[in-house]
This record gives sequence, structure tokens and C-alpha cells, in this order.
Amino acid sequence: MNLKELATFLGLSQTTVSRALNGYPEVAEETRKRVAEAAQKYQYRPNASARRLATGLAGSLGIVFPIGRNLLLDPHFIEFLAGISERLSEVEMDVTLSATRGDDVPVYRRLARTRAVDAVIVSGPLIEDPRIALLAEIGMPVVVHGRTRASRPYAHLDIDNQGAFKRATDLLLDFGHTAIALVNGDRKLTFAMHREEGWRQALVTRGLTARPDYAPSGAMSEENGYRFARQLLERPDPPTAFVISSVISALGVQRALRDLGLVAGRDVSLVAHDDGLPAIRPDVMMPALTTTYSSIRMAGERLGAMALDLINGAPVETLTEVWPVDLVLRDSVARPPG
Repeated sequence: MNLKELATFLGLSQTTVSRALNGYPEVAEETRKRVAEAAQKYQYRPNASARRLATGLAGSLGIVFPIGRNLLLDPHFIEFLAGISERLSEVEMDVTLSATRGDDVPVYRRLARTRAVDAVIVSGPLIEDPRIALLAEIGMPVVVHGRTRASRPYAHLDIDNQGAFKRATDLLLDFGHTAIALVNGDRKLTFAMHREEGWRQALVTRGLTARPDYAPSGAMSEENGYRFARQLLERPDPPTAFVISSVISALGVQRALRDLGLVAGRDVSLVAHDDGLPAIRPDVMMPALTTTYSSIRMAGERLGAMALDLINGAPVETLTEVWPVDLVLRDSVARPPG
């Protein structure tokens, strides 16, 4: 079935069908779904070359990632990418992954020069991230997963990291803990700064000191979780509770507890951030892990949709979202011993 036949079958104009398949925001959601279902049922596949000539679009969204971080083995990145790809597949758009050995600038300039992608997604922004100004300079539409300090508006989706970690720390304070450590992500990244601000705010509000030596930071890995927790727990004044930036790091913290003969939820309380990774279920851990929760896959889906809106002319100022974060109380939090 070609475009004309599909349009006739649906009782729509060819322009409406084409716009629905390409994700134009002015097409009603009900119409878009009806067109997508019919296209799938009757195996309609638009000619990619013809579509590019007609629209001037590459039909692809770019993501640049550093080889050194090995993101293709990172479950956070894989879930995030799955969410983006799921949304883009609805309009038969691709994701282009471009690797870099450290300097992103030549890669972004090449993507813009060759018009290989229609927009890019930047994830895990630095507190001061030069990529945003660069992309504006070269005219490349960008949607940011997170926030950064910028001199002009930019499209972004973030979660309320500061509020989430304040709530998590408040929960532990309400249970009677005063020695609360933070096992954080890389402090150069905005989300880690916001999480530390939330932890610090909760402590200071209760008249407590937010001790820098109680807030180690680094890549969110099981090994770092183990190393940071072990160092803190072997101090003469160990924490009685931890707020942790990832369930992956929490696995390392729990291993440190076991090696020291301590029990989570009895001797030490734990709260970790859960991105909804399918391979790590906080509710079936022993004990079940208390978490702040926000699905990274859903964030990927929404960022894909925002990128489509941006490509199709939506104003940047309308594409800014900060999602609230749930707090799920389970068995890993209790009153401090003694």
C-alpha cells in the first residue's frame, strides 16, 4: 500500500497521513494512533530517501557518548536508550549513536555539517556544560536529560533530585538517625550537585552539620558503593544510615555491610534512588530496599517525544519539565540501634 492508497483508505489527506507518521505536533493524538495502526496493519513503509527530500529531515536523532565511560554496558543508559527508541519507532525514526574518545566538539560539528541527524539528546550534563552553547552556535536542536547553567533557554527534562534526596534524608531523620551519609554520583554532574543539596538542606534544617567526609562521590558502580561504605563504616564514628544515588551502588553498600557483619534495616538503614532498572528489583532484595523512584525508561520516551516536538517547530520555552519523584518505604529503614 502506498501513501495515496493509505490516505484513501483512512479518509484523510496524504499530507495529514504523512504528518501523522512523522510526528508533527498539530496532528491529533487519536489521528496519529489510527494512522500508525493502519500503517502497521497494511505494512506501509515510507521511502526514506523520498521522505528526506520532501521534508529536509534526516529521520534520525543523535546521541554522542564517550567510549571511556563504556555506556553500552551501563544498565541506566540501555534503559534510557530503549525508552527513546520506543518513542521514535512510532514515527519510523532512528537513533544514531556516535562515539567519541573525549572531545565531543568535532563529532557535534560533523553531525551538523552533514545533516546526519535532526536533533541530539545530551544526557548527564555538567553543572557548567559547554555543549549547550556549542549546539546553539552550530544550529543543532538539542534536548537535555537533566539541567545545566546556561545563558539562554534550552529544552530539557529533569527529575526533582534535590527534593527527592531531601525527602529521603528527612525520612531517616524522622526515624531518629543523625549520622547520615550520602553515597553520591560524580560531583561534576548537575544531578549529583542537586542530590547533595537536598541531603544538606534536610540536615541543616534540623540543626545538624552536613559533613563533607560523609559525602563521597564518584561513578555510580557497585564497586564504588562497596568502597565508600566500607571506608565510612570502619571509622570510629560510622554513619547509622545511608542515602545512595543508585540501586547499583546500593548493592555494593549491602556487600560492605555483610562483610562487616552488619544487617541492613537493623544495624544500618538504607535509602537508594531507583531508576526502574528491570534487572535490579528493590522490592525483592533482602531486606526490601526503600527507594526514591523515577523510571529512566519513561524519561527516555518523553525526551524522544520532546525532540520530535522541537524538530517540528515547538518553541524551546514550552519544552521544559521537572518531574516529581516518588518515595517508597520498605524494610531497609528502621530506627538506629541502641
